[in-house]
Amino acid sequence: MLQAAVIVLDFETTGHSPAFGDRPIEVGAVRIENNMMVDRFQALMNPGFTISRFIESLTGISNHLVATSPDCEEVMAQFADWIGDTPLVAHNARFDSKFLDAELARIGRERTNPMACTVLASRRLYPEALNHKLATLVRHLDIFTTGIFHRALADAEMTGRLWIAMTDLLRDRYQLKEAPFALMLALTRIPRTRVDHFIRAYIKEQGMTPSPPAKV
Repeated sequence: MLQAAVIVLDFETTGHSPAFGDRPIEVGAVRIENNMMVDRFQALMNPGFTISRFIESLTGISNHLVATSPDCEEVMAQFADWIGDTPLVAHNARFDSKFLDAELARIGRERTNPMACTVLASRRLYPEALNHKLATLVRHLDIFTTGIFHRALADAEMTGRLWIAMTDLLRDRYQLKEAPFALMLALTRIPRTRVDHFIRAYIKEQGMTPSPPAKV
């Protein structure tokens, strides 16, 4: 079955907000096609100022590591070319989209790609989970992990596996040939209590064809 491409991304940053001068220090991303990771992007970048000890401790990314790395503008130009117009996914997309959009603006570019949030989607598809942090969902769904967190590519890969698990859940539960990005994006914007009703109405409205039952 065909599943349209998405790019799952993650930033490690110097703080919480580009509005207060924070900048990325690492970006990691995976391209998923037909539920398989087919390409990866990872780069450290020099934010142009000293990284705090807290961020060094949290991420393992030191000032020494980024001292010889390219600046944010160079990396983000390469990253913008790599993602093109492919739909985007992130765990807590509100955070990552702020940094992506701020850095693109610095180089005179603008994002037109829609971005879906796996935090919001997981709250609707896995309401039984203890919480919807990435580490918790990885344990809840028994998703493969190297045990590394707060590094951009590792987090992007785990989020990618979470995305695949969620699209698989929708396809299996509703007997769909695919779970389109538009459905996943719309799912994040509805009340949690209306998930099943919404999905069934969406399938009917879009004329989506159920997949044939599996042969025994």
